[in-house]
Amino acid sequence: MRVLAVASEIFPLVKTGGLAEVTGALPLALGSAGAETTTVVPGFPAVLDALSNATAVHRFADLFGGPATMLRGSAAGLDLLVVEAPHLYARDGNPYLGPDRQEWPDNGVRFAGLGAAAAAVAAGIIPNLEYDIVHAHDWQAAMAVVYLHFHSGRRPGTVLTVHNLAFQGRYRGGLFPRLGLPQSAFSLDGLEYHGDVNMLKGGLAYADRITTVSPTYAREITGIDNGMGLDGLLRSRADRVSGILNGIDDTVWNPANDTLIAANYTRDKPARRAINKIALQQRMGLDQGAEHLLVGVISRLTSQKGLDMLVDQIDTLVADGMQFAVLGSGDPVLERAFVAAREGHPGSVGCTIGYDEALAHLIQAGADAMLVPSRFEPCGLTQLSALRYGAIPVVSRVGGLADSVIDANPAALAAGVSTGLQFWPATPQALQHAMQTLLVLWRDKANWRRMQRNAMAADVSWRASARRYAALFQSLLGDRR
Repeated sequence: MRVLAVASEIFPLVKTGGLAEVTGALPLALGSAGAETTTVVPGFPAVLDALSNATAVHRFADLFGGPATMLRGSAAGLDLLVVEAPHLYARDGNPYLGPDRQEWPDNGVRFAGLGAAAAAVAAGIIPNLEYDIVHAHDWQAAMAVVYLHFHSGRRPGTVLTVHNLAFQGRYRGGLFPRLGLPQSAFSLDGLEYHGDVNMLKGGLAYADRITTVSPTYAREITGIDNGMGLDGLLRSRADRVSGILNGIDDTVWNPANDTLIAANYTRDKPARRAINKIALQQRMGLDQGAEHLLVGVISRLTSQKGLDMLVDQIDTLVADGMQFAVLGSGDPVLERAFVAAREGHPGSVGCTIGYDEALAHLIQAGADAMLVPSRFEPCGLTQLSALRYGAIPVVSRVGGLADSVIDANPAALAAGVSTGLQFWPATPQALQHAMQTLLVLWRDKANWRRMQRNAMAADVSWRASARRYAALFQSLLGDRR
């Protein structure tokens, strides 16, 4: 079975968040499940710089305003088709935002171009290169599904995975004439959304199958509260929607041989984990010592991620003796609030604005606990890495957080199966209560060590999930025969 994945970012070449982690790891895991994957990605400078054995396999005379070349090559063990279109993608830095941190004004055509190029490949524009399934990731790739829907010849089965329904690729209706689609595509049953073009909506309307990145999130998005205006469409297609929990690349995230941390350790030999805590405290300017409960945060700093609740409670939590190591960027108001917390609580709050891969690994290896207080969370990867590294996750009971962490309630503690803490509702008061419970558990060293062992034993790899994707693809092929 041959799969053509379509994505706007892919680890380790271009990454802004969890999407890249998934698109970089899933193809490798699918290979072991019998699905050979090639991924179509935009020709961002970092991608072109990393590409090896590149061969031009097709040329587009005009792809939304200029010529383009489809390059075939490899990077980081991944088989890639790269859309080299300088007028669309020759921009350094964030793939979606300009230097002013605002969206590029031509993002609509940039990612329509990605979808159109991928659809052309899937439709057979390159001789002797055929695919059984097109797997599009999020709104940036959703137009591949739309273009294939209106393709008159042979086409593969299509699967659209929603990583975050909040991001939809919505643009003014004036974009539609540039897309080269029949007028019928701009309708209530297609791309049209309150007079605008909604790329994700089009993909959801036309995909043969829809997946989300956790079973709970698949249920949540069919309701008004979490459907982001698309819940009616998703309910109408409920028989095509399923949730498959993300995994992480457990060769990249492995405390036993991670070269980015201060000391390696394992579930059975955890003593050297303490070296990482000291190293993290030093790196973040925190008071050193094992007696402090050190909580890590690796996140976009947004209200969706619930980090405003931490800001609201941080004075109280620091007064209780907790330390915080925060890594992230996002809302400028929240960025300033965490910088202010660092300045107001020297030795207790450390904060780095931005993203640093090495620091992210050290936080996972050195923090006692990892806080993920999201108001909604399709899957979340931070808590999966936390489980792998023995940093006890404290999470809100939503989406993939609910699916991946076993709450330390009295029954789970008595049975010895808990791996972390869940709380709900997502309010500052509930967060504070969860953190107080965490502190009590941390002081109970026997229960804490048991939770750490349970967490580190959890299977957070892609293996089981890749088998589920492969089974989904096979069932789709069976339906189309």
